[in-house]
Amino acid sequence: MREQGSAVSKTGGRAAASNRGHLRLARTPPETMEPRRAEDPRPESLTRLAELLAAHTPYDGSFPLRVPGVHAIRRSTVSRDMVRATVSPALCIVAQGAKVVVLGREVYAYDSSRMIAYSVELPVAAQIVRASHREPFLALKLDLHGYKIAELSLRVFPHGVPSPRDTRGVCVGQVTTAIVDAASRLVELMADSTDAELFAPLVVDEILMRLLRSSIGPRVALLGQQESSVQRVTKAVAWVREHFAQPIKMAELAGLANMSLSSFHQHFRAVTAMSPLQYQKVLRLHEARRLMLARMMDAGTAGRQVGYLSASQFSREYTRLFGSAPTRDIAKLRQDDLQAEDGTRG
Repeated sequence: MREQGSAVSKTGGRAAASNRGHLRLARTPPETMEPRRAEDPRPESLTRLAELLAAHTPYDGSFPLRVPGVHAIRRSTVSRDMVRATVSPALCIVAQGAKVVVLGREVYAYDSSRMIAYSVELPVAAQIVRASHREPFLALKLDLHGYKIAELSLRVFPHGVPSPRDTRGVCVGQVTTAIVDAASRLVELMADSTDAELFAPLVVDEILMRLLRSSIGPRVALLGQQESSVQRVTKAVAWVREHFAQPIKMAELAGLANMSLSSFHQHFRAVTAMSPLQYQKVLRLHEARRLMLARMMDAGTAGRQVGYLSASQFSREYTRLFGSAPTRDIAKLRQDDLQAEDGTRG
């Protein structure tokens, strides 16, 4: 299977067209006609980062670098359709190209002037909207961990983290020249294994501290606060991910988050843009798709494996999410993979 050049894990496929009329922009879209602002990264800094990332991405995909949790990403074509996937907590810095991510009915757009950060695992739809073989989409992805964010937050916010107005698990913010230059230094270190081992963790800390000092820093800092609503919801999200095939008992899930039932519903939706049952359904369908692709399961078996008792309900909800019935969708994905492999060999 081909790797996905994005901050999301590979599942492939299309977002249902019926949902597109209800989407709304959550952040300013990255249009090429928009004039460069004074606070945007310097063009020469972006060019340097793009050159370094290109050297680590010989073809389209996501490539782990020498330091755990650091990936270089490349995509050479605009996505024809939305790609459904589950993202993990991460920061994505774009050197070239543009991408949009859809969560619920919100659209988050980012490019070389905007970075995107995820503070909780979320099922999203994503699409590369600006890329070409001459100027591919190039990005650096850093995994985010609660313990590291907590450690650095104490240094960045010695008097306490400011309370953010929004707790959504994804946010887009202005990227700075300092962050881009730090990202370039990090990628440069990958040329030598000793340099990467000794110095890369220090540069990662610098990038994360600059992230925490940015406009979206207080929201990212919630990832490291044990009693924040984001961390409480994260505990519930982890349980749902590990037991997605089991029925959800809302009272027990709310207890796991140490919230009342009404408060839990409110905070869960505020972070993930969906209800716990909707979140579980999307996870089930993503897993069913993975089973059909990776383990060659038929649709009926995959549906039962992820907790569906009714084959017709599974097919109906799968089609609503991915835009095609299970058998047709999987056949198309396999054909697309074969064409991509042929293109790579050519």
